[in-house]
Amino acid sequence: MIMTFDLLAGATTGPRAGLLRAPHGDVPTPVFMPVGTQATVKTLTPDELAAMGVPIVLANTYHLYLRPGAEVVARLGGLHKFMGWPRPILTDSGGFQVFSLGHLRRVSDDGVLFKSHVDGSEHFFSPELVMATQELLGADIVMALDECAPPEATYDYAQAAMTRTHRWAERCRAAQRRGDQALFGIVQGGMFADLRQESAQTLAALDFPGYGIGGLSVGEAKEVTWRMLDITIERLPPDRPRYLMGVGSPEDILAAVAHGVDMMDCVLPTRIARNGALIVRTGRLNIKSPQYTWDERPIEEGCGCYTCQHFSRAYLRHLFKAEEILGLRLMTIHNVYFLVELMRQIRQAILEGRFAQFQAEFLAGFQPTDPAVQAANKARWLARARQSPDHIEIQT
Repeated sequence: MIMTFDLLAGATTGPRAGLLRAPHGDVPTPVFMPVGTQATVKTLTPDELAAMGVPIVLANTYHLYLRPGAEVVARLGGLHKFMGWPRPILTDSGGFQVFSLGHLRRVSDDGVLFKSHVDGSEHFFSPELVMATQELLGADIVMALDECAPPEATYDYAQAAMTRTHRWAERCRAAQRRGDQALFGIVQGGMFADLRQESAQTLAALDFPGYGIGGLSVGEAKEVTWRMLDITIERLPPDRPRYLMGVGSPEDILAAVAHGVDMMDCVLPTRIARNGALIVRTGRLNIKSPQYTWDERPIEEGCGCYTCQHFSRAYLRHLFKAEEILGLRLMTIHNVYFLVELMRQIRQAILEGRFAQFQAEFLAGFQPTDPAVQAANKARWLARARQSPDHIEIQT
């Protein structure tokens, strides 16, 4: 089966609702995709994800290439069987992870030479190897190898990385052998409008079945993110899914949908849960706070997730303070459920022609994390990622 995408509401710009049909099932869009970097969404079982209504998850080529190895996964029946997930999977090319290795990698037009963060062994990622690896893994959607320029990159650096990304995209297409995998090209160009335009136009001419929008949400100011996104989307085919990589906070999800994005991913809901932060309609709740010691209420009144249906804030605080694994699981369940339910409501609002009203009403009662705090957290995360790629679940 070849992936198809039907646009049900919306057009070239603005909020859209569609249906992506993949070999392992249908994916209603817009969709938030939980990240399962190493063939697992951290702390959750596939049954729990399915019960929440998750239609698609991500896994990462870089990490699975290193361990257990793509050949192992293939011999054991492919990624779906290996991780017990029968629904669609998208595999990231591993480009972001490799380029975050800093001094441990060397880039050329042929590909990327890098040292494994696991054991220091030397490896070489070419577009052809990345495609062969993803074909062994067997995901429904696979990504072309790209070079992600940092937000502070100079014009010349961003242009060189973009040009290399285009050449690699062509080589990935030429190397593709499986007809049941949809290969997405990835737009780059840094924070430069003309490069973003050129990249989108070049990749659109290559006629990919879908397009990733990379190199955004990597530490730049939000107004820059949305301006670069608009410039990119204007030049992408309206009948193909658009995947903005690394977006996961509610306010950013709403903004991305408003700009015409169909697919998003981020480690945010799982990562902040492991740090005691919970997403609620008013913003974030820090379960570590002493005020919840005696609190009998669920995380959020009216929430349909398993955690809110069965446990109190006081119990969750106890689990977190006692460093019990169950606490991390229960908080992750809530955060992932929250975003899945938010996407369901967003899609329904688009189909009913009331997205702008829904967005305004949601944001009126929602307090986003302070932008300065967000930027500082992002900088710390990127610094840790450069020191040890084990911190890199996927671009976030």
